[in-house]
Amino acid sequence: MAGDSRFPDVDTDGSENSEEMEIVVNVGGVRQVFYGDNLNQYPETRLAELVNCLSGGYDSIFSLCDDYDPGKREFYFDRDPDAFKCIIDVYYFGEIHMKKGICPICFKNEMEFWKVDLKFLDDCCKAHLSEKKEELEEIARRVQLILDDLGIDASESRWKRCQKCIWKFLEKPESSYPARVIAVLSFLFILISSVVMCVGTIPDLQVVDAEGNRLEHPTLESIETACIGWFTMEYVLRLISSPNKLHFALSFMNIVDVLAILPFYVSLTLTHLGAKLMELSNVQQAVQALRIMRIARIFKLARHSSGLQTLTYALKRSFKELGLLLMYLAVGIFVFSALGYTMEQSHPETLFKSIPQSFWWAIITMTTVGYGDIYPKTTLGKLNAAISFLCGVIAIALPIHPIINNFVRYYNKQRVLETAAKHELELMELNSAEGKATGSRSELEDPSREGKEGPFYSSRIKVSHSDTFIHLLSEEKHYRTRLQSCK
Repeated sequence: MAGDSRFPDVDTDGSENSEEMEIVVNVGGVRQVFYGDNLNQYPETRLAELVNCLSGGYDSIFSLCDDYDPGKREFYFDRDPDAFKCIIDVYYFGEIHMKKGICPICFKNEMEFWKVDLKFLDDCCKAHLSEKKEELEEIARRVQLILDDLGIDASESRWKRCQKCIWKFLEKPESSYPARVIAVLSFLFILISSVVMCVGTIPDLQVVDAEGNRLEHPTLESIETACIGWFTMEYVLRLISSPNKLHFALSFMNIVDVLAILPFYVSLTLTHLGAKLMELSNVQQAVQALRIMRIARIFKLARHSSGLQTLTYALKRSFKELGLLLMYLAVGIFVFSALGYTMEQSHPETLFKSIPQSFWWAIITMTTVGYGDIYPKTTLGKLNAAISFLCGVIAIALPIHPIINNFVRYYNKQRVLETAAKHELELMELNSAEGKATGSRSELEDPSREGKEGPFYSSRIKVSHSDTFIHLLSEEKHYRTRLQSCK
């Protein structure tokens, strides 16, 4: 660090003096000294432009920095000193590493201010930056969805407005108290139908028809019919009110809804019309097969449970770990089943008749289930079983920790994104209220402006000048003029 360094005389056409020149820069109270030959390696950067800015006068100087002390010949910048210390590495090492704890979006803005290209950022830091960008895009999408729900377009037809109201009523329980009541009712209907499906298989609660066949109790069938009626009405209303019918029909959860209600109507059709087309025994077998498909309705709980949705996404992100788990088990099953079959052949009462049959023994042993229907009887076979048991425990335990980490990370990320979206909405409402109050005072002072204001969510909405600024919600460019810390 230098104290009172003095600039040499600068010639307007002297490149040699500019290379030997010392540049004293004060960034957020931290002073740094640079030499022209280092800075001129990247002439398009802001620091390199400081080398020749003195010849252009004060206008040129203040176009590059926030302040300048001619006595000390020192340039002042009101920027983040921690980010600056990382950025100047490009002049010495040719690459930039982002320090831990710095907001990636804030660091990107700092690089843009110092006119350093992002290509100098290391690949690991670029990955972190891309992840943060995706998070901000997700926050912007959530905020935009909420704003779309709050806004009412007067130019839309009455049917369009009715569609939006029905969609919010059925798809977004947080939008109103009646919508929450409907969501709770739907959840209860799913539970009731699942319980009825299980209770209906108890022999004591079944009735016997004239031919001696056991059937579900009529009361349970009535409850089942009421639940199916609710599911059908709910699905039809959601389909009618959905903005994109094709996307709605091909969505996984909506396919589950169809599979939950379709078996009831197919069974009803086969019961009343199928007897005329095929034998009664075949109809009954088809009905029984279709009734098994009712278990699909339990997956409807995922629509009302954020925990189940998080678990689904975590498993989707853990395909690599799950693939490793299956590979470990597959190799172990093949090896230990072959060894078990070979070692048990010497025993006259062996239960290992073939290697494919030994697969079942290897599976229940490595997964620590052990039904006991097939087991080794020789000493070597028992030793093989002990080794396979230990290997199975290790093989299952190794990939479990990354899967749990993915679940916790995704769950915490969703909570943070949800909180951030609400925070952005609160800031927008606050700024809108301030703008409205300012506009009211201006109208009192200037009556000619009366009647020229737009809707509530229009030009009055201003996004906060924070490091989590979401540029996707506004076409305006916002530049920070003071040093701001990462939220």
